[in-house]
Amino acid sequence: MNPELSIDPAQIKAIAVAVGIGLLMGLEREQRPSARAGLRTFALVGLYGALNGLLASVTDSVWPLLVGTLLVGVMIIAAYMRRPDPLDPGTTTVVALLLCHLLGFMVWSGYQQLAIMIAVGTTVLLYFKTTLRGWAAKLTPRDWTSILQFCVLSLVILPVLPNEDFGPYGALNPYQVWLMVVLIAGVSLAGYAALKLVGNRYGAPIVGIFGGLVSSTATTLVFARDAKERPEFSPTAALVILQANLVMVIRVAIVAAVLAPELLPLIVRVVAPGLALGVIPLALNWRDLRQKSDSPVPDTKNPMELRAALTFGGLYGVVLFISAWLSEAVGNKGLYLVALASGLTDVDAITLSSLRLFSLERLAAHPTVTAAGLAMISNLAFKAGMASFIGGRPLTKRVMLGMAPVGLGIAGGLAWVGLGP
Repeated sequence: MNPELSIDPAQIKAIAVAVGIGLLMGLEREQRPSARAGLRTFALVGLYGALNGLLASVTDSVWPLLVGTLLVGVMIIAAYMRRPDPLDPGTTTVVALLLCHLLGFMVWSGYQQLAIMIAVGTTVLLYFKTTLRGWAAKLTPRDWTSILQFCVLSLVILPVLPNEDFGPYGALNPYQVWLMVVLIAGVSLAGYAALKLVGNRYGAPIVGIFGGLVSSTATTLVFARDAKERPEFSPTAALVILQANLVMVIRVAIVAAVLAPELLPLIVRVVAPGLALGVIPLALNWRDLRQKSDSPVPDTKNPMELRAALTFGGLYGVVLFISAWLSEAVGNKGLYLVALASGLTDVDAITLSSLRLFSLERLAAHPTVTAAGLAMISNLAFKAGMASFIGGRPLTKRVMLGMAPVGLGIAGGLAWVGLGP
């Protein structure tokens, strides 16, 4: 086989992209004095990978890829063996160089966009070595357990569950139920990790935002208790509580919009008035707050405990079944009662259950959004009462004046939805 090689713009582009990937990765390695491969070596290896891709396409064989990868690996390992560095065994550079060769091969094979994405992600990992080590050093054994549990939930259990509807009314889908567990656990774990990494470095406002992602109920409880012990801390505690609960409303709205984009106009109608009214007392608390550098971080429960995840999955399934049953038996009024009751303890279960029924076309758009709105109102009322009961009079006034407008705004939004088309 002796094909005539012709050069076209696509081939020139592929070679340029392969060399560019090598330059990008090599530029980062140049910052490491101990690295045995730098800018030129990585650029040449990227080009070498593209040329091996050319040979593989001409010969219709994978041998150029295998032999090329082997030669690159032997070359860089030999360089480190010739001049060993006790402080840097060179493993990262070896892997990076092999990856650069494979990315060059991918570029020629037609996977340019994917190769560029991988190259950028790899360079980020290489550059932020110190930062990543610092983050890893802050993780406790409990945090590592949480990460591993999330991996089990999302990467081991979820893929093997059947994606089929079971049970009466066809409302229970094991895959969908577990997917909601993974969704809520992932959001909680992200907020928990951010809270652990940021700590109290940036003060109460950031803690309020991340606390709302982890658990607005836990955040409300912790800061109400602290305000009871230190009445002078009430302005800061009120600010954190209001922020955490506004984040809860935003989080529910975003999850609902992501899972059911067609409901976005109705969701905006419900939450926008509450958020707009909630900003006013939040701004007043900002004005009155005396900035403190010792803002405590809420000692939230680890969101990735397996028992908690299973409890949520069970609650979600039960609420889903009861909601479908009541919706079938007595109409939307039964669903609204479930929303008010379940919202006292957890606003996510009824919201996600309603969205699931909507996706099954067993619930219309207006009742779905109404159930989520009622759950948020119930949840806000419960936490406002809890903060007032635990936090004492100084906190009660601030929390009530802050959270009542949010609940009234959501109620007004529900009335707006009811009057709308």
